[in-house]
Amino acid sequence: MIERFGTHGTGPGGNPLPFAKAVRAGDFVFVSGQVGAGPDGEIVAGGIVEQTTRCIENIKGILELAGVGLEHVVKTTVWLDDLRDFWSMNRVYAGYFGEHLPTRSCVQARLVVDCKIEIEVTAYAPKV
Repeated sequence: MIERFGTHGTGPGGNPLPFAKAVRAGDFVFVSGQVGAGPDGEIVAGGIVEQTTRCIENIKGILELAGVGLEHVVKTTVWLDDLRDFWSMNRVYAGYFGEHLPTRSCVQARLVVDCKIEIEVTAYAPKV
């Protein structure tokens, strides 16, 4: 069975984007890549720390829609606009995942809408 959560992403100005925020397929929950955007779809002010914090908070909220939490995340992919932001991003990231560290890939990529980071996650949470 496939369930979709958050039927549209949200872009600048609250414009809908053509993807689900998350999809549950069996025991796995796949969260679309999230950036450091606030509820209005605009990138938050500040640098990599503020954007990483907002990005992971967005992921937490989407996981909650599917009834899971960060402790269920088994894989993340992180894209950074500037690799010099790696250590600052890593400190924020570590603070969220603590003892429940998922596997991770981290690469540099040119990102859209002037964001500094994008993160997507896959969670494993068997339905009871």
